[in-house]
Amino acid sequence: MPGDQRPRREVVTGVPRAGRRAPRPAPARSEITEQTTLGATYVRSLMRSQLRTALRAVGVLALLVGTLPLLFALPSAFGGRAPSPEPFVWGALGVGVYPVLWLTARWYVRRAERNERDFLRLLEGR
Repeated sequence: MPGDQRPRREVVTGVPRAGRRAPRPAPARSEITEQTTLGATYVRSLMRSQLRTALRAVGVLALLVGTLPLLFALPSAFGGRAPSPEPFVWGALGVGVYPVLWLTARWYVRRAERNERDFLRLLEGR
């Protein structure tokens, strides 16, 4: 039937338009992007928590390094002049200081990453 041609029907498959909306930015994220007072407060809170973490780590390291001279003077204080304080000093530095430095650094990195994760959760509204 050449004269009886109907228009060809197209079938559209896919997600309806209502379901394909772009995700809206969380209110906190837009506050930071627009540099509002609330956004500045959010950023300041992150900076404060990171500063507190850094000051704690520096405090631990300052106590560690600050007490080293007292620790090195200990052998001569108890036994007069020790024959050779060098093994004690190297032992204190190698066995006592480096593990504490490593543990402090590890704690600092984990805590800083946790602060950032908490901040991102705040921004995403979770």
